[in-house]
Amino acid sequence: MARILRLPRPDDFHLHLRQGESLTAYARREALSFGRALVMPNTVPPIASAASIGAYRASILSAAAPGALEPLMSFKLLPGMGAKTVFECAAAGAVAGKYYPAGATTNSADGLASPGQAAEALAAMEEAGLVLCVHGEDPAAPVLEREEAFLPTMDRILGRYPKLKVVLEHVSTRAALDFVRANARDGRLAATVTAHHLLCTLEDLMGGPLRPALHCKPPLRSAADRDALREAVLSGEPFLFFGTDSAPHPAAAKKSAKVPAGVYSSPVALPALAGLFDGAGRLDALSGFVAARGAAFYGLPPPEGSVELVEEEWEVPEEIDGALAFLGGTRLRWRLK
Repeated sequence: MARILRLPRPDDFHLHLRQGESLTAYARREALSFGRALVMPNTVPPIASAASIGAYRASILSAAAPGALEPLMSFKLLPGMGAKTVFECAAAGAVAGKYYPAGATTNSADGLASPGQAAEALAAMEEAGLVLCVHGEDPAAPVLEREEAFLPTMDRILGRYPKLKVVLEHVSTRAALDFVRANARDGRLAATVTAHHLLCTLEDLMGGPLRPALHCKPPLRSAADRDALREAVLSGEPFLFFGTDSAPHPAAAKKSAKVPAGVYSSPVALPALAGLFDGAGRLDALSGFVAARGAAFYGLPPPEGSVELVEEEWEVPEEIDGALAFLGGTRLRWRLK
């Protein structure tokens, strides 16, 4: 008889849902696996005010089946943003503000050149008890060195705002992992880890034919970096929790001459993670990673409900919801029930 894995309904602490007609498919797909999702604000125009938070949240709730997905809202830090805007965003239900270094990733040209450009906003976030989420890459550094090059900026933020809770998003290197480990002792700093950084490396992206479905920022890394992340996650290190960083693009765009960064992982993240944890003999550690530690860090109640996976082999389609799927064409041992 096939094994059944029941998990508390997981949280996704890093999600891109896009806008327009595609939002419905992406939101409904996310709701099949996750009960709550922290929605990223790097849309066009950005989510950077109380009004835009309310409008985007309403759009997400309208797109998803009723009661299926609770969007946790964030706003984008912009140069010169003041305390009044931050407090209004908090009152509108935002739980986090997002720091994008200018030019580091998709729709980030209007981001910050330095933390000083949003000093008043960061101080207000600290006062309001909001979490600061950081895309930790320095776009001035060579592409494979950008995460490590940003760590001194992280150090300055932690020193300048001693009561601010901070999440270093989608860590991809041993250097970033070691930085978070060294600074997480007082409970102020944590990190999200994606399924694609746990499962894939640069060899998967470009060791053979180029696989545009795996092009992301920060990029996939070496096997040594991947293995360091795996060891930390599988051992249940308390400062690490899950965020898909699921970022769909139309399949035509991912097959174009200028491939946008983003991995559409939401549809297969849980089965892929179940296979990883099961293969390591640590299925018992999966629920803490996807459905406990993130909620605790954000001060949210534990997840309600559950989701079940069954040990049954299946092949991931190349495309899902009109986007190239993470692990498309791969056979997985677990699937959503």
